[in-house]
Amino acid sequence: MKFICGVDVSKARLDACIEPGAIFESFDNDAAGIAALAAFCRKHQAGLVAMEASGGYERRAFLLLWEAGVPCAMTNPRSVRHYAEAMGVLEKTDRLDASIIARFARAKDLRPTPAPSPGQQRLKALVARLRQVTDDLTVQKQRRASLADNAEILASIDEVIALLKRQSRTLEGEIASMIDDDPLWSQLAEAWRSVKGVAGRTVARLMADLPEIGTRSNKAIAKLAGLAPIANDSGKRQGKRPVRGGRSSVRSILFLVAAIASRYDKSLADFHARLSAAGKPKMVIRIALARKLLVRLNAKAREARAIYANAT
Repeated sequence: MKFICGVDVSKARLDACIEPGAIFESFDNDAAGIAALAAFCRKHQAGLVAMEASGGYERRAFLLLWEAGVPCAMTNPRSVRHYAEAMGVLEKTDRLDASIIARFARAKDLRPTPAPSPGQQRLKALVARLRQVTDDLTVQKQRRASLADNAEILASIDEVIALLKRQSRTLEGEIASMIDDDPLWSQLAEAWRSVKGVAGRTVARLMADLPEIGTRSNKAIAKLAGLAPIANDSGKRQGKRPVRGGRSSVRSILFLVAAIASRYDKSLADFHARLSAAGKPKMVIRIALARKLLVRLNAKAREARAIYANAT
């Protein structure tokens, strides 16, 4: 029988429950506590640790458990909550949540989520920081525009803008160096930049936040990005098929790039025109363009990975 350890993650604690058997233990969410959790899993022969994405509090446990040789799987908190409600469990406590996560992982037959390499972790961190700096820069520029007659405040804001611009250039340089120094990443970057409208930041975002690109089917990769329509049919009724979930950071950059690419790429422009002529809503067109661009980038990534594999 396969034993699974469900872990409810908070900033300070890791509440673990091994199912079947409802063996419960609580640990500190630090290096020592995570080591104790790994020993707990080995003692009770848990072949998998399942935990929810918890705003970043789960990252250290996820990585350190993998380093300790304990396979881990990440799952969506909303899916776990829906499962609990479907099972008639409306209560919510840390101990109960840990048990529900373990039971959900068993019912779903979750597979381990591969741990990112150190390079992938660093790239993701740099790209996330660049996005934060870019957002902060936009806010400061907006503040500056609203204070055109206050020299003292303008000078203060200009100092912040100058700092943010320096940080942005430094981060962009670090990211570009990482991509150029990695044979596979440089191959992917070259393939993607052949698409008009795809620039360095788009390349970095895809590599950091969608590392599966080129290894999954078009349908699967669209679902990961939250660009796959969800069926909503029943009997003779065919409902609207919305998109939901997925990785918002990837989706947002694809929306932007697809709008730019459709100005220069004839096939995307024609696709946009056909949808517009058919009277499709603007949001539907936006989603369809982003999905079409993603499918194209996925195909190019698949080809680039094949070239890289044959060359090594």
